[in-house]
Amino acid sequence: MQRAFRKTAAACACALFPALAGAAQQAAQTYPARPIRVIIPYPAGASYDTIMRIVAEPVSAALGQAIVVENRSGASGIIGADMLAKASSDGYTIGMLGDNHTILPAVGQKTPYDLFTDFAPIMRIAMIDNVVVTHPSLPAKTMKDLIGLLKASPGKYRYGSGGTAGSTHLACARFSQLMGVDMLHVPYKSGGLAVLGLAGGEVHFMIPNMISVKQHVHAGRFRAYAVASKKRSAYLPEVPSAPEAGLGEFQVTQFYGVFAPAKTSRQVLARLEKEIGAAAATEAVKSKLAVQGADAYSEKPEELTKFLKNEIRVHKDTAQFANIRAQ
Repeated sequence: MQRAFRKTAAACACALFPALAGAAQQAAQTYPARPIRVIIPYPAGASYDTIMRIVAEPVSAALGQAIVVENRSGASGIIGADMLAKASSDGYTIGMLGDNHTILPAVGQKTPYDLFTDFAPIMRIAMIDNVVVTHPSLPAKTMKDLIGLLKASPGKYRYGSGGTAGSTHLACARFSQLMGVDMLHVPYKSGGLAVLGLAGGEVHFMIPNMISVKQHVHAGRFRAYAVASKKRSAYLPEVPSAPEAGLGEFQVTQFYGVFAPAKTSRQVLARLEKEIGAAAATEAVKSKLAVQGADAYSEKPEELTKFLKNEIRVHKDTAQFANIRAQ
């Protein structure tokens, strides 16, 4: 009796697994059959929201389905990221993650998800360079002058950030680490307030993103010394790149990456990768991103994973050097 039961159960399983596999394959072939939700872990109107909407429009047209952006902000992006990690892996929920999600593990912040096991990376769709700037009252005209000035007066000059353990804090701490200078950190409640603090002379130094500084540099309210990138930026073409300014491989960028929940099928991920990459390559998307000070970007999932690991490594090194911990 028991042996007969086992044979029957095995036969049922053998019949069931091909059926399930066939159903999954059919679902992937007809994907997408309904609207796709995109979780943004930041509020409406933030750069992540704006950039995702720019790319989502042509992707929606290519897929023949609406793409619905859902803003779930809070806890430095943890709330929205956790929602994405716990979403169904059927391809109908994807999301965008960014800088904070590589900083959090580097500064010891516990999260209810793991960046490498709970998400399926698709690609970065945009990058924004950061810029080394000061208040124009500083007498230094070049990067060499600036570093000399900072070294000559340890602790005299102040740098602003959008908050302790945030991206601009880590960027300035990294600069101090690599250049061997000592500045006083002044955390503000937001990056926007820190930029205003620099414009008003409350702090002397910052490394904010291109969106925040471009107009201030053109208006003469900030002095720009270098774009924290391997090459010059079309948005501030007169400003040297990091290597040109003597900063070596110093790089600070804000990235916008698209992810799906782990275990999303390869066929679905491949379709999303294809259409998102095609959208990011269009001149229409590039032009709209340029208005935001952003450069369109596309890559393979494995390249994004490599990038994430390197970002965490760099952030962790700086956090240990500067004794930066999650608040």
